[in-house]
Amino acid sequence: MSLKSLFPTQIWTTQLPAAKASQLNSQLSKEAYAFRELDRAGKQWSKSNYDAGYTSYGTITDLPYRSPSFAGLKKVIDGEVKKYLKALRIAPPSGKIEMSTCWVNIMGRHCHHSFHLHPLSVISGTYYVQVPKGAGSFKIEDPRLGLFMGRPCQDNPFWSFQPKPGALLLFESWLRHEVPANQSDQDRISVSFNYDWVR
Repeated sequence: MSLKSLFPTQIWTTQLPAAKASQLNSQLSKEAYAFRELDRAGKQWSKSNYDAGYTSYGTITDLPYRSPSFAGLKKVIDGEVKKYLKALRIAPPSGKIEMSTCWVNIMGRHCHHSFHLHPLSVISGTYYVQVPKGAGSFKIEDPRLGLFMGRPCQDNPFWSFQPKPGALLLFESWLRHEVPANQSDQDRISVSFNYDWVR
């Protein structure tokens, strides 16, 4: 008899060296607030849809082309995505996979992001700029949860990743995930992104 593990859910995590992360995050944090001040439409949308927070998801999604700091971050992410794709054995038959969108999130106290996924993308992820104590985790849902039917759910159907500044998390875009509420009085700042198949 044998037990086989089929169709595993694989995510990729890495941590930038402390010195490099500290220098990069200092600049990214300043620019995140600067983009928020400039982004009237994003602030207006966030006021109605992202309580106690700000996201440039619907307004400024090309950050690496607006800032050398975000361009430097993209270079780091590109390298990690390449390794992740190799581990997943994903190779498009034609074309390539490129970063299509990149946006910033500033989450104040009690700000959260409910379960969602990133339709039509291949790889998604988040880089963590500022994570104060109590800012919450990144929570992933077991993709089989909606198919269990009569099966008793004995194990925890969720997995939580507790990020630190300089952490990078990559996952396949179909995987449902959420960001629980920030319980800190300080802002949690992150940069999220999608990679799409480009012919």
